[in-house]
Amino acid sequence: MSLICAISNEVPEIPVLSPISGAIFEKRLIEKYIQENGVDPISGKEMSIEELIEIKTPPVLKPKPPSATSIPAILKMMQDEWDALMLHAFTQRQQLQTARQELSHALYQHDAACRVIARLNKEVTAAREALATLKPQAGITTIQQTVVQQPIVATEATGIATQPMEQAGMSAEVIQKLQDKATILTQERKKKGKSVPDELVNSDKLRGFMNLASHPGLHSASVPGILALDINSNDNSKILTGGNDKNATIFNKDTEQVVTILKGHTKKVTKVIYHPDDSTVITASPDCTIRVWNVPTSQTTILLRCHDGPVTGLSLHPTGDYVLSTSQDKYWSFSDIRTGRLLTKIQDTAERGLTAAQFHPDGLIFGTGTDDAQVRIWDLKEQSNVANFPGHVGEISSISFSENGYYLATAAANDSCVKLWDLRKLKNFKTIQLEDGYEVKDLCFDQSGTYLAIAGTDIRIYLCKQWTELKVFNDHTAMSTGVRFGKHAQWLASTSMDRTLKLYGIE
Repeated sequence: MSLICAISNEVPEIPVLSPISGAIFEKRLIEKYIQENGVDPISGKEMSIEELIEIKTPPVLKPKPPSATSIPAILKMMQDEWDALMLHAFTQRQQLQTARQELSHALYQHDAACRVIARLNKEVTAAREALATLKPQAGITTIQQTVVQQPIVATEATGIATQPMEQAGMSAEVIQKLQDKATILTQERKKKGKSVPDELVNSDKLRGFMNLASHPGLHSASVPGILALDINSNDNSKILTGGNDKNATIFNKDTEQVVTILKGHTKKVTKVIYHPDDSTVITASPDCTIRVWNVPTSQTTILLRCHDGPVTGLSLHPTGDYVLSTSQDKYWSFSDIRTGRLLTKIQDTAERGLTAAQFHPDGLIFGTGTDDAQVRIWDLKEQSNVANFPGHVGEISSISFSENGYYLATAAANDSCVKLWDLRKLKNFKTIQLEDGYEVKDLCFDQSGTYLAIAGTDIRIYLCKQWTELKVFNDHTAMSTGVRFGKHAQWLASTSMDRTLKLYGIE
């Protein structure tokens, strides 16, 4: 409630109360009136200054008179605000520059530390390699004489078994084992060929696949690029990759955790196989070696040195006991991964070497690719070339047999196409022509033979028999190097030179 002076009708600075009329007055006004008239201004009765009662009230705050009462004043006020804003922005820029310098220094220190760690890892790997391949100088003649009788040489320090270059030969027992497995697989395939699994993703759902996850931390950032990919057929959560950083990595997609990193190759890892046995993986490298690893211990158990050039192709036999390899040395080799023995080694007539290898689902024949654009089919038991598929331009980059056993898909470096071959008629019945300049790095049929995946400039999925394009994925920022289907094509995995493993499926 505000007090109003009865004389001036304004809020008094020092209010006083008249006991005669009960009115409120400004002290200086009522005192002056009483001095002049000697009476109360309201009632007219006589009254003295001493009778006035002073009222205690909090001081009244008068509103500040407006300063911007003209256009020049408004402009000056706006200029002051602008100047203050610019000074604040300048201070912020100074603080940002300081933060950037501190971050740059921290990143430099981190990079230097990574380089030191990488150098130390390289030295440790080299030391392990030297220790693994160390042989005593004395008694070399005696060792060479006993190699034929005792083909496995194990170093006491590491337990790595290495196989000598002598061929053990394809014994009748091995051939019978291959034949028995092929008979079983052929019967199973005929049963499966009559119908597709109920769990298989249909083409409409596959068209709806999208990128669900991207994992860039599997391999070193200092040497970017993932070069090879495989999935454990019995445990689809386990994914194996090979990289430019000379390592192979096992990754669990369900937990999104790296299970183990396999270190031992002295050059990049270009081919990987995840054995159906969860505890075994196989890797190959241009360092001319093939390594069989024990996953729980992350150690090499078998070291195969059956080639004199970079290993370019790797394929596991359906028995799970043998591995096929090809190399730039123009040879293909067939080795026992349980004992480390080289069973047979055959020279091809390629101009510079072999570039790809893949077993037929039955395991009695296999295909190889050459640098002079030839696709060759070999009889494993007879170790002879039984068919050739010409027509590509450039070295063969990838080959893949369909699970139904009838189709073979092949791709080369320079012709931007995928050729489909009918193994029953030994002819090319379909060519999927891609855009000019498209590079195909990997081919893969799903386990039912219903879909074909192509990895290269992008990732593409085709429906077999109709050979129509279902889906294109452009999520990678660099060349795609590998593609694999999950069980029943429920999901898809791909790798790339952009250092990422990407997973696709229904959200």
